[in-house]
Amino acid sequence: MHAPTSPAPLAALPRRRVPTLLKASGAVHLGAVAAVIAAPAAWPWALGAVALNHALVTATGLWPRSTWLGPNLLRLPHAAAARREVALTIDDGPDPEVTPQVLDLLDAAHARATFFCIASEVERHAALTREIVQRGHSVQNHSHRHVHTFSLLGPRGMRAEIERAQDVLAQVTGQRPRYFRAPAGLRNPFLDPVLSDLGLQLVSWTRRGFDTRARDPIQVLGRLTHGLAAGDILLVHDGHAARDRDGRPIVLDVLPALLHRFDAAQLRAVTLPDALAVPAPAGAAAAATPA
Repeated sequence: MHAPTSPAPLAALPRRRVPTLLKASGAVHLGAVAAVIAAPAAWPWALGAVALNHALVTATGLWPRSTWLGPNLLRLPHAAAARREVALTIDDGPDPEVTPQVLDLLDAAHARATFFCIASEVERHAALTREIVQRGHSVQNHSHRHVHTFSLLGPRGMRAEIERAQDVLAQVTGQRPRYFRAPAGLRNPFLDPVLSDLGLQLVSWTRRGFDTRARDPIQVLGRLTHGLAAGDILLVHDGHAARDRDGRPIVLDVLPALLHRFDAAQLRAVTLPDALAVPAPAGAAAAATPA
């Protein structure tokens, strides 16, 4: 039996620091200015260095699993892996056609998942969102509108998207999200300070099946299970799910097989809050046990 757990306080989130890439970027800009002042004829080289730096920062934002722009959870911590836990994360819902079937599949396998929900969809399907929580799963922040230009927003735009989603999700579920996933995983240097201000932790994934594009369940399952291990964070979709030739959402064929693989490998699918919870002190556990 596991020791009682309590939600990790926000203070326990990784301390936010200026990422090394952004420190280096600042140094490049200062160096370019100094070089031009010292030798005006060197301005083409200085400009080239700045342009190359901007290209590197942009490319890093287009790499969802990068940690160069700030903390980014790619795997569960060692304690969760030691408990043989994995985190199944389900994006872009809730979808009134697909999500109820996903919930039934999870129930049948006694699995728990984390739903990164689009808040505008939550507003449309509030009862379904509450059902997700009532059935033992977690609802977290996937922005308000899931705009494709999210990574091009400035700090005000990002904050507005994320903060509005926080308010909607808290009002509907009664629980304020603690984790955020960027639309398509894409971001820019403005995201980390916004998340820090709002007490949110960025979460990406260990592996994903590309099930919004691929129409072959076997191919999607292969991507999700190749090298599958305790501590993995896996990504599938209940919203925007690709469909097979008969119009059936791919995720509904992938999930049963994936959950069976979990069982065969003695892996337990848990929510992110449960996987990242702080174990209660031994004394507290004893005190909570009736005599």
